[in-house]
Amino acid sequence: MRKKEAFVLLIVGFFSLQSLTAIAQPGEKRIQYPKGLKNSYFGLTLGYINYPFSSAQLEPGFTVRSITIPHIAPRLVLYGHQFNKYVSAQITYMRPVGWVLYKNINGDESKHSVWMNVGGLTVLGQLPVTKNFSLFAEAGLGMVTRKGFKEGDIPVIKNAVYATGLFGGGVQYHLNRKWDLQLSTTWSPAQAKEKQPHTIFYSAGFNYHLRELSKEKVESNIKSGYYFAPQLLQVSYTTNALGYGVNNFISKKLHIFWGGAAQLKRGLSVNYQRNIFHARKVFSLDWAAGMGYWKSNKKEDKFFTLSVYPVMRFTAFRSPKTDFFFEYTVAGPTFISKTLIDNEKTGKHFTFYDAMGIGVFTGKKKNINAGLRIAHFSNGNIFPENNGVKVPLTFSLGYVLQ
Repeated sequence: MRKKEAFVLLIVGFFSLQSLTAIAQPGEKRIQYPKGLKNSYFGLTLGYINYPFSSAQLEPGFTVRSITIPHIAPRLVLYGHQFNKYVSAQITYMRPVGWVLYKNINGDESKHSVWMNVGGLTVLGQLPVTKNFSLFAEAGLGMVTRKGFKEGDIPVIKNAVYATGLFGGGVQYHLNRKWDLQLSTTWSPAQAKEKQPHTIFYSAGFNYHLRELSKEKVESNIKSGYYFAPQLLQVSYTTNALGYGVNNFISKKLHIFWGGAAQLKRGLSVNYQRNIFHARKVFSLDWAAGMGYWKSNKKEDKFFTLSVYPVMRFTAFRSPKTDFFFEYTVAGPTFISKTLIDNEKTGKHFTFYDAMGIGVFTGKKKNINAGLRIAHFSNGNIFPENNGVKVPLTFSLGYVLQ
């Protein structure tokens, strides 16, 4: 097994294990964080990234006139878990806002982009200094992914994917039990074999912790009486009969979702959702699994997918017989049976499922579900090839299982 595949499987295995431990047991009220989420956290930092790309990354026979290196970048904590006040572990993703540009290769008067990102699975050691301040050090595995470019069929800068060390440290200020502010730095070493320079990142940001709810809060949520579907079985039909206007508007105008170079013509999918946590009235979190059979738009390529994914649901309006909601799914680990779709290279057989949509629970017992969503498959740039798959409007009908 290649290092990059082992690394991805390690991260997915860790994520899946935590997801499975988060499944609520029968009889639970689902108003307390389950084991896989309790004392976990999510975070975002923003700052200055530097990787000294130069002519050293070029293959023999090529020259460059100038290189532009953007320096603004975010780093996301996709999932973190605090085992105690001294030790945490986290899965992270870091990339620049803009890509490195090589200008005028061998006098071609053109711009060529080189993009890269760094995934991480690291352990943090924390040292409390005062009640509100802590120091921390971070170390673990990093996965560097770089997509280069070619002149015709000849690589100018080669693609690269490799495992490496990822190290860092910083200081945290604990605003309260849920919110931490932090200043930090993260570093991965250069890799001579892949002609990759080192990466260093200076940032500021926050972590949000899911702390165990108090007994008073739990009792208040129970007494509220608001309905949250415990389990849902759903059948969905996807069609491009109405075009891709909704996908394009949300991804290109609003910039809050993703598109895809490969586009689907139609598809049929079956999904199962189980609620694992809900707040008093609006927010709920489901664990879900789904399988879909799809046909692409241009060449009518046929393929199937198997996914597990989270569903974040926000119930915006409630009435005695109908509840309206908005839902969002991100980074659901997925197996995709085909990697060349409409001649677009979508990566490997491992990818992610993302979706957003609206819907209702209705009927006398609110056991009927109907919804409308768009979706997207891509590997999040963990592999160099990632043209993505655009899933147009999907209509769904479901039934609530008690």
